[in-house]
Amino acid sequence: MSEKELIAECSQTIYDGFIRYNNYFHRITRRARTRFEQRDWKGHQHDIVDRVDLYEKSVRRIALALRRILGKRLTNKILWREIKRYFEVRLNQVPDNDFIKTFFNSTTRRIFGTEGLDPELEFIPSGASNDTQLIMTLNIRRYPYWVSLQRIFETILDDFSFRVPYDDINLNATRISRKIKLFTNENFSKNVEYLRFEFIDSFFYQAARAYLVGKLILSEGEAPIIIAFKNESRGISVDAIFLEEQEISLIFGYTRSYYFADPNSVIGTVHFLKSMLPKKPIDELYTVLGRLRQGKTERHRIFSEHLSKTKDKFVHAEGETGLVMIVFTLPSYNLVFKIIRDVFGYPKTVSREDVIDKYKLVSKHDRAGRLIDTQEFLNLKFPINRFSKELVKELVENASNSVRKEGNNLILKQVYVERRVRPLNLFINECSFDEATRSIIDYGEAIKDLAKTNIFPGDLLLKNFGVTQHNRVIFYDYDEVSLVSDCNFRKIPQANSIEDEMQADAWYFVGENDIFPEEFIKFLAMSDELKNEFMKYHKDLLTAKYWQRIKNQHLKGEALLVIPYTSHLSQKKVSRKL
Repeated sequence: MSEKELIAECSQTIYDGFIRYNNYFHRITRRARTRFEQRDWKGHQHDIVDRVDLYEKSVRRIALALRRILGKRLTNKILWREIKRYFEVRLNQVPDNDFIKTFFNSTTRRIFGTEGLDPELEFIPSGASNDTQLIMTLNIRRYPYWVSLQRIFETILDDFSFRVPYDDINLNATRISRKIKLFTNENFSKNVEYLRFEFIDSFFYQAARAYLVGKLILSEGEAPIIIAFKNESRGISVDAIFLEEQEISLIFGYTRSYYFADPNSVIGTVHFLKSMLPKKPIDELYTVLGRLRQGKTERHRIFSEHLSKTKDKFVHAEGETGLVMIVFTLPSYNLVFKIIRDVFGYPKTVSREDVIDKYKLVSKHDRAGRLIDTQEFLNLKFPINRFSKELVKELVENASNSVRKEGNNLILKQVYVERRVRPLNLFINECSFDEATRSIIDYGEAIKDLAKTNIFPGDLLLKNFGVTQHNRVIFYDYDEVSLVSDCNFRKIPQANSIEDEMQADAWYFVGENDIFPEEFIKFLAMSDELKNEFMKYHKDLLTAKYWQRIKNQHLKGEALLVIPYTSHLSQKKVSRKL
């Protein structure tokens, strides 16, 4: 094979590998419609795992194929510069070509173990784009308003139909019309005119809901509109309508599982969503659509640009020092970075491998609006002078398996990155009593939501939970998570004597997976007033009976669904009681 033929062969191998990956990604994604119509919620959970695993498996397969093709020349940089050039000129004007370039980058990083960025081996995203032009590539159905909201939504529902019928299409159109009228009356003038409705030509599936995503175009501006559908025994019906940016931000939040949607242009979809949610980082929009690697690429690009324009230093994150992780942040940016320690503090007994496995478990699980999305990055490189001296000292001395110094840089060999939230233990001491009460009640709701998805947090300390900008409590410390179905929930045996009760250690046998819910009260490090409020709503969490019932439901294969926006509405009801 000539040099040019070899370059072409390698380029086509990578491209074909991406096409194979992308086709299978779409195949899994399209199954979501059937899962929804058949109410196959367990099957949907399996698809989440399959789709998350797909990218890494695909890159690994292509790296092995290239090893066979190139042999000893596998890591020849001169050759790879030519492969990159050859590859690039053939992608101009190709729709969604950023995904193909990211796949190329993933392949070279796996082969070379690249640290930081290497422009010779990788495509460096510029971030420059014409949002309007990108949105125009997206297939959108447009519905001009003529006479009646009722009539227009009967048409829309008929156009966006399922193989399962609606329970009552007229009633559902009425529900939507009433909500829109109420919204426009409260937010626009009396003379406002409806001009048209625009919807992306694809349903968005997540858990047990399907969503239509679009915009309401008015004479005085525009507003987003999200319609949520549920499928029950009577048929499909509208479950909720969202028109406020804050509500929609939660629907596309970083604590929710990835959507299954199949629009004709992913980039167009991302920019359409960005126009609806201008405060939402674009990297999170890629991620929430299931394009995890592109989300990571965008997160690194945006953060690197911010780092180059600022001067503040990485410092330890606020909150209690972690026994497993060293957690730090850049004060001017809303991310935290988590590095695994070499040695864990007492009483932690998990290993480094256990921690890595726990984070992988969460990445493939239904996060139910209660688990923060955490991305694993390998071989990041940052200038060492952007770290505080105290942080550098701790990283180098206590995390040598994950960090090393190289000249004027710090190499983060393995780091977990996630959105920064306020630790719950700090939040309840900074806010009003009513706000603290709402958060403590939602803390209990978070534990229950996680239990329904078969997740037991393990460590229920308040410091392991955080409060988002929308005042929603989420869990972010995964080193002790386990499946509810794997735990043995027990009631504490009655002591045989006073001497038994006075012992420092338990007088009864405790197995490896034994959990005693009665002891959870020890984790509630809060005032007596807050503890009383918690017990009003969540005293059942302190009983083995509650957890045994949840466990048995999981063992029977029952799907205990958590719809995050429903929890959000119930939280509003609680707040009114307060």
